[in-house]
Amino acid sequence: MYYIIGLGNPGGEYKISRHNTGRIVVENFNKKEEIGDFELNKKLNALIASGKTGKENVELIMPETYMNKSGLSLRSLITNKKRTQNLIVIHDDIDLPLGKFKISFARGSGGHKGVESVIKNIKTQDFIRIRVGISPSTPSGKLKKPEGKKMVDFIIGNFKPKEIQVLKKVSNKISQALRVIIDEGLSKAMSLFN
Repeated sequence: MYYIIGLGNPGGEYKISRHNTGRIVVENFNKKEEIGDFELNKKLNALIASGKTGKENVELIMPETYMNKSGLSLRSLITNKKRTQNLIVIHDDIDLPLGKFKISFARGSGGHKGVESVIKNIKTQDFIRIRVGISPSTPSGKLKKPEGKKMVDFIIGNFKPKEIQVLKKVSNKISQALRVIIDEGLSKAMSLFN
């Protein structure tokens, strides 16, 4: 069983915000793989879709707790260390340009409050992360990361229509990466997509 977590905030007002990138990617993966409808699990306070991708059982989880408390939804779900090897957390990353993503394992939170909450609640950082870039960049690829107060407004702000098109493309690539992780393992996915 793989648990694929899309970090973000609940509610329509955040639906296309940059901070909701994890949820957007998970919803796209669900459409591609036709895993199932999302239903509210009150115990976990999360939207969950369960089904199969290939031969493997998967659960797609979108916490309904707001970003800074994302880990609360996973606390009772991820009860033993073995399960964390098959936990994949997808989230926005201000340190990567829009259109790029990175797969990592057993890394710190990098200051991301949602990831901090996950690490705190499942008491380990031994899980897979897919960090999805949201920062603007120059044509040469140099990041144009917002600073200070502007950064918060930027993160919770909505993607522009052109940016949504870029996000759709990268979401499709991430869906491929998820299939490789599930079917062929993390190492193979990292060698192909990082």
